[in-house]
Amino acid sequence: QKKNRREKKNPREAKVTFEGLVTEALPNGMFRVRLENDTIILGYISGKIRSSSIRILMGDRVKIEVIRYDSSKGRIIYRLPHKDSKRVSLSMMKLIPHRLTGRP
Repeated sequence: QKKNRREKKNPREAKVTFEGLVTEALPNGMFRVRLENDTIILGYISGKIRSSSIRILMGDRVKIEVIRYDSSKGRIIYRLPHKDSKRVSLSMMKLIPHRLTGRP
């Protein structure tokens, strides 16, 4: 064996998946996402969601994959289905800042 050969790393080990709420839509398919632990990160749409033309709007619940080395950014990999016909449940509405919802 060669001495300078690198060991292959498993890329999946470095990623963690969270659920979050989209609080703000930004240009170029980027979003601000509030995670379950109240951390706000910058999320971008994965290629699979982009090619499937799945719309992600403010108030949607999403699964986001975060790299452990840079926890300020993540890739949105799935939009979770809504539990009821309302866009956002009341418990999740508390997480969205009032300036974004237009409500007092």
